[in-house]
This record gives sequence, structure tokens and C-alpha cells, in this order.
Amino acid sequence: MDIKPYLFLLLLCVACNTNKAVEQDAQQDPLATVNTSKKSIAQTLQAQEHLSIEERIALYRKLKKEIPDAYNFENEDEMTMYGYRHLWNNQPNDALEIFKLIVEEFPNSSNPYDSLGEGYLAVGDSVLSLKNYEISLKLNPDNFNAEDQIERIKYPNRKPISPKEKFHMVYTKNAYIEDLQQLGEKLLEVHPNALKFISEKDFWETIENKNSLITEHTTFAEFAWHCSEIIANINCSHTSMGSFFFENEMLPNNLRFPVQTRLVDGKLYVIDAYSNKGKVAVKGEITHINNVPVPQLITDIYKHLQSQGHVETSKRLDFNLWSTTIIPYALNFPKSYQVKIKGEQLPIHLNMSSNEIKVPYRDNSIPFCGEDLCLEIIKDDNTAIMTIYSFNYYPWNNLDEFQQFIDDSFKKIKEKQIENLIIDVRFNGGGSPESSIYLLKYLSKQPFAYFSETDNSKGYGMQQPFENSFNGNLFFLIDGHGKSTTGHFMALVKKLNLGTIIGEELGSNQFCTSGQTILRLTNTKLVYYVANFTSKLANTNLPDEKGILPDHYVAQNIEDYLNEVDTVKEYALKRITTEN
Repeated sequence: MDIKPYLFLLLLCVACNTNKAVEQDAQQDPLATVNTSKKSIAQTLQAQEHLSIEERIALYRKLKKEIPDAYNFENEDEMTMYGYRHLWNNQPNDALEIFKLIVEEFPNSSNPYDSLGEGYLAVGDSVLSLKNYEISLKLNPDNFNAEDQIERIKYPNRKPISPKEKFHMVYTKNAYIEDLQQLGEKLLEVHPNALKFISEKDFWETIENKNSLITEHTTFAEFAWHCSEIIANINCSHTSMGSFFFENEMLPNNLRFPVQTRLVDGKLYVIDAYSNKGKVAVKGEITHINNVPVPQLITDIYKHLQSQGHVETSKRLDFNLWSTTIIPYALNFPKSYQVKIKGEQLPIHLNMSSNEIKVPYRDNSIPFCGEDLCLEIIKDDNTAIMTIYSFNYYPWNNLDEFQQFIDDSFKKIKEKQIENLIIDVRFNGGGSPESSIYLLKYLSKQPFAYFSETDNSKGYGMQQPFENSFNGNLFFLIDGHGKSTTGHFMALVKKLNLGTIIGEELGSNQFCTSGQTILRLTNTKLVYYVANFTSKLANTNLPDEKGILPDHYVAQNIEDYLNEVDTVKEYALKRITTEN
């Protein structure tokens, strides 16, 4: 499983697919205590890393033989990620032994052989690597990674086609149409909720419309743009072509839109003119690009951006990240650009120099603490701000880091007698349910259920709050970047009425189609990612088509953005001052 280039996507997509964490001291005997709920075998092995890999595998076998129902031995994915943790930590021999174990445990599954093939490559054994990749491909003919690795091993001097070379490539009309049909069929086959937000009739009508646009001269880049709309029709934030990384990688620099923009309240502003500093001014409002009105252009672009349900805040933020790439795709790659600026009579022809362009364009207007997890005590010693930039903390990797931070933070909050706590989950793309649950136990004063018993995510049960849970005033800061587990977290904040929510509509909610199947079209080799199972919170009664809504809608205007004013945080601090 060659997933290193897609690590960030993978972490988001497996956010709902890990089982209950076992809270255990590193030296504790795992045989000593048996609970009715299944424990994480990967986390148990990780807690014993003072042992050699041979001893840990022996422990795995001992536990499975003596107490097989106590651990989640059936969780192939979690053990796979445990193996990759060692591979990424430059422990290829340990990873290899874990991959051997997974093949032994799941001999009829394709992915363990794929991972074992990668493990053998990592230790320099191409013969056994090839053998395992061939077994993987035989078990799953759709495993294109195994197909590619076999090709690389057999023909090491054959140069693969680069993304920039693919941009201008032209396939036959039949090849494109066959791939569009395959795309539609696979989306409906793999995604368990493919038709939740669109009718089957409308779904296939979109594909028929794209078929009618295909000609003998259609380039791969144009075809990819067609595919992005079909995939976005599923309205699932976990189903995409990779959040425009691939489209950006293959776009020639001389075709980029040469001005950095920001969409605020439906208006498109210049925020960096690059080589056009003498032509357009920062904060200038663009009303037309190549004679296309901005509202019309944005409406078309939004059709190609994935989102959860009908949430548009996430689309806007994704557009702001990738606008210099997305605008060329939407306008069919013009070789020159002219813009109309509000208040200016004549259109302005832009210089096409693009060496300075930053893609994706990161939002630096909100100062963060520099870490994924931070606690800041405000100078009056009465208020704290806890930043949770990510929930990417998993039992097979680093959940203990998250738990230690949370424990230490609430200990300090109690010692300082903090009365007001702001929890900032803006820019949080999701992660593990274990981290979300652990934080909620410090915030809730009542037991709560997490996942619904009707979905695929079992093993969490009723959660009991910690005895020393926070007893003061809670405020939550949210935005459209909040995806996946962040939606689960904030849905429970809303359901349990834990505090005041400030910001924009969240990019997700209590409903999550996650997991990940990586697929590739047969003719054009276009890669895309499809969510493959459902995780929905229990009894929230919130609409699935909307993100979690704030109690107080607050967002940066263009002035605050340019002046780097954190409008949302300042609003929260002002409310605390006023209410006190």
C-alpha cells in the first residue's frame, strides 16, 4: 500500500475507522485485565515497545490464543497502520515483520501482500517484493499500486509519465467515455451513501452531459475537470481527486491565474498582485475575469469542489487555497487574463509571470501558536485558549501524546482556577474518534453516546465524563475547514449544549461517510478517492446536509483579513469580558 504521498488524506479518511483505545501503562501486563469491550491490539503492542519486534509478535499470538475476544484482532487496517508507523519511523525490518504477521492473519486479503511487497522493497529484496505484489494484484485486479510496483520492478529504467506531461495528453473519445462510465459505476458501488444528496437520475444526467462535451481533441486536463464535477456530486468531503493537489501539480506555471485572490461575502478581492502590482491594487474587487462575471464563475467552480452535504463554507475556503489553479481550469486554460475592477472603467490585462505564486495559498491572517495542540493562559489568569488544530492522534501511533496534552492542560486549568475556556478547532481537518472522545470527557457533565449502533463503527459504547471535568464557561471557535471527526466533536458539543459556538458554518457535521478506497480509471489512469463506510453520531437529530451552525456568526471581512485581525477570537474574548 503505497500511501505516503497521501498520508494527510488517509488520516482524515480513516478518522472513523479505529476501535476503542485501551488506556494502559507501558509496563502493564495486557493479560491482567479483560474488559467486555474490545481493546486495540495495535495500541497494546505499541505500549510494549520496550520489547523487541519478535517479542511483540509473540505477545500478539499469546493474546489471540488465550483471550481472542478481548482485542480487535479482526481490524486489519489498524494493524496495517501500526506496520506503516514503523516504516515511516525508519524501522523497515520491524515493519517487515509486522507485515508478515498481517499476511498470516489475513491470507485472503489483497492489501497485506501489497504492504509486504513494500516492506521487502524497503529492505532491498526486490524478488520477494515482486512475488507479494503479484499475489496482491491477483487477489484484487483493481489494485493499481501493485500493478505499478510490478512495472517498476520489472522495468526499472522505464520512465513514468509525469503529471505535467499528462496535462496536454489526448486520449481517444471512446477511452474518455468508458472511463466516465466506470467512474459513475464505481462511485455508486463503493460509496454507501452516493445518492444521499443527489438523485440517481441527476447523477447519471451529469455524466451524460460530460459525455456530450468529449471530443477527439479533449485533453486529459479537461477530462479531469469533468471528473471533478461528477465526484463532487456525491457531496462527501471524503470523496475527491485529492483536493486539487494533482490538478495543481500538472498545471503549467504559465497558465496560472497571476493574481492571488480571496472570496469574502461573495466578493472576490485581490490580496497579492504579484507581478501585477502596478496594475491592480490589494483590496481591489474583481467583478469579471475574461468577461465572465465573478458570481457566475464561482457558481461553476463550486460544482467541482467536494463538500459534506451542501456546505458552502468549505468550498469557499478551498477556493481561496487553490484559486490561482482553479480559475484556469474553470475558464479552460486561457493564455491571457483580463479583469474588471470595481470602480475602474476599462478592463486590465494582467502580466502572466507566475514565479512568485504560492500554491496552495495558506491563510496566515490568524496567528496560531505554532503547534497542533496549544494552551494559552490569558493575562487576566481567568481565561484560557486551547487550540486543537488536529485530531490526528491514533491508537496505533500517537494517541498518548494527545491524551497527555489534554491531561496536563486541564490540570493547569484547575490549578489556575480558570473560569472561561475557549476551544479553537478552526482549521482542524479531523482525525481519530478516540481523541475527540477523550476531550469530550473533560467537557461533558453527563454520559454520552458517540457512534450510532446502526452504522459500521462499533465498540465505543456509552462514554462517562471524567470526574474532574471542566466546570466553567465554554466557547468554541469553528470554520469551514472543520472536517470529519471535527464534525462529530462539534455535533456533540451542540447536542450536549456544552457552550457557545462562534464562527462560520462548520465544514462537517454528525454524518460522516469516511474510510478510503483509492481507485484508478482504466484508460486515463486518473486516481480518485472514495469513502467506503458510514459513521454517524447517535441521536443528534441535526440535518445531514448542513454543517454545524454557530450560535454567533462571525467572520473576517476583507479589512480584518488584510490587517491580520482574528475577528472570531476577538469576538469571543469580548463576550467573555462583557458577560463577566
